[in-house]
Amino acid sequence: MISPFNDEYFMKQALEEAKKAFDLGEVPVGAVVVANDQIIARSHNLTERLNDVTAHAEMQAITAAADFLGGKYLNECSIYITLEPCTMCGGALYWSQIKKVIYGASDEKRGAGKHTDIYHPKTEINSGIMEKECSDLMKEFFQNKRK
Repeated sequence: MISPFNDEYFMKQALEEAKKAFDLGEVPVGAVVVANDQIIARSHNLTERLNDVTAHAEMQAITAAADFLGGKYLNECSIYITLEPCTMCGGALYWSQIKKVIYGASDEKRGAGKHTDIYHPKTEINSGIMEKECSDLMKEFFQNKRK
């Protein structure tokens, strides 16, 4: 049986979250946490709105997913993020022991990337899912900021 729930489907959901951030004037990053093909947490950047440098989409999603599951470990979950996680978020993902990190666009300046030492040893990393769409939204946001 073919499942409609694949990496592209979940990245589209993360992209919808990123668009919410865009509309709020936040850097457009979105994230969803998935367990058993079900989204258990969704979030977007809220650093400006909350006046909190740690309010990245990933941090918000990790907290919401842990709350949903009633425990701090996400070792049976995947997170879909429109932008490569920064070092702070990579560290939080490490401590959550998340099973899989999937991100769209790379962040050459601040991304933790595929540095396996920042993620839990059992965490799988996959990148480039809907990379163009994720990257285009980010470029549009910063072009508008420069006007």
